[in-house]
Amino acid sequence: MAFLLSPGQRVVAAGLAAALAAGWPSRVGHETWSPPPPPTELYVERTGPAVEQLAAYEKAGRTTEAALIRKIADRPVATWFADSDTTRVGRVMVAARGFIPVVTLYYIPHRDCASHSAGGAATGAAYSAWIDAVAAALTGRRAIVILEPDAVAQSLQGCLTTAQRAERYRLLTRAIATLTANRALTVYLDGGNPAWITDTATMAGALRKAGVARARGFALNVANFETTAANIRYGARLSQRLGGARFVIDTSRNGNGPARKSSGDRHWCNPPGRALGNPPTLKTGRSLVDAYLWIKRPGESDGACGRGAPPAGRWWPAYALELASGA
Repeated sequence: MAFLLSPGQRVVAAGLAAALAAGWPSRVGHETWSPPPPPTELYVERTGPAVEQLAAYEKAGRTTEAALIRKIADRPVATWFADSDTTRVGRVMVAARGFIPVVTLYYIPHRDCASHSAGGAATGAAYSAWIDAVAAALTGRRAIVILEPDAVAQSLQGCLTTAQRAERYRLLTRAIATLTANRALTVYLDGGNPAWITDTATMAGALRKAGVARARGFALNVANFETTAANIRYGARLSQRLGGARFVIDTSRNGNGPARKSSGDRHWCNPPGRALGNPPTLKTGRSLVDAYLWIKRPGESDGACGRGAPPAGRWWPAYALELASGA
C-alpha cells in the first residue's frame, strides 16, 4: 500500500533527510541523536605474528625478548593486501571498527619487476576488478590507503616495456579515482624514497602520470631505511612540484638510518644494524607531513637474501628482535 504525504509533510520529511545527510543532530521523540564522531586513532592489531610472538615469549618466561617484541606488537602497523583474496578486507575493517586502519594495496601487474616480491595481478583487467572489489569492501569505512609500493619508482627504472609503463599509469590513475570516490578514504600513492629517484622533477612527472592529483598525496620510504629528516627534505621538494601535495613517511625501520651501500641488495634487503623509527602518529608537527606510519611491518622479511632470511613478507623473529633492540 502506498502512503501519500501532504505538501507540509513532504517539506518536513525533506528537511529531515537533508539534515541527516549533512550529519546534523536530529530529534527523535524527546531524544537528540547525533552520528558518532569519526575515528581519530590508528588501529593496533589484536592478532598477527608480532602479537603471537609476544604471547609465546611470555608463556616461555622469556621476559627480555617479550619486552622487545612488545615494542612492535603494541604499535599500529599496516595491513597488506597482496593477493587475489579480497574477502579479508572486510574482516580487517570489522576488526578495526572505531579506529583508523592503514591498508597497503600491493597487487599491480609485473609487481617488483620479478624481484623478491614478484607477483601481482595477471592482467590489467584483473587488477581493475581487484581494485573494484577492494573499494566495495571499504565502502563507508575510514582508512588510510597506501597504493602500490615501488610501482611508480620502478616504472622509471627500465624494467617495464613502454606499453607496460603506460598501462601501469592508467591502472594507478583508475585505482585512485575508484578509491577516492569513497570520501572516507585517504589515499597516498607511493613515491619511492630519497635515495632512489633522486631527481624530484622526474618523480613528480611520473606521479602526475599515475594520477596523484586525485589522491591526498604520496607516501615515502615504504620498506626502506632512509632517515625521517631526509624524507622530510625530499618530500618537501617533491610536494612543491606537485602543488603542495601532502605526504606520509614509513618510519618502521629507519631509526638508525640506511645501511652502507654494498654489492648486491644487502643495503635494502634485511640489512643488519637497523632499528625501529618514530612511533606511528597522525601528529607530526610538520605542515606537509600527515603521518609517520609503520607501513612495512617490522620483523617481516624483505626477501630470502642472506642471513637465513625467509621469503618476502614472512615473519622473522630474529630480525624483529634486532630491530627492537636497536631502537
